[in-house]
Amino acid sequence: MKFNQYYFGLWFLLFGLFTYWQFNDPDPEVWISIYGVAMVFCLFGMRGIFPKIPLTLVVVLCLLGAVYFFPGGVGEWVSQEWAQKDLTMKTQQMEENRETFGLLTIALVLSPALYKAWKK
Repeated sequence: MKFNQYYFGLWFLLFGLFTYWQFNDPDPEVWISIYGVAMVFCLFGMRGIFPKIPLTLVVVLCLLGAVYFFPGGVGEWVSQEWAQKDLTMKTQQMEENRETFGLLTIALVLSPALYKAWKK
């Protein structure tokens, strides 16, 4: 039980930071909501609550969104990010690439909770 509390507690705090950083995003209402939902499920995970259908829906939608936004050239995008040395969005493609990996992160973080939900 302690592992769940530490794991989901850490991710609750990280998703809180991700939510905060979305306030200067071109579409903050969408991403604040998405990271807010991830925070709620991390809070549930900390308490040992794993709702099967909602978790499945969130993980599947995040994976579908990541596939939809998946960048053509990941290496090129990473090179651009390193070259500019800050987190400002220079192109729409950079924003979509970041959104892809945000959705993948949510899906991966919530996967242990989804496993526990289906295992019960």
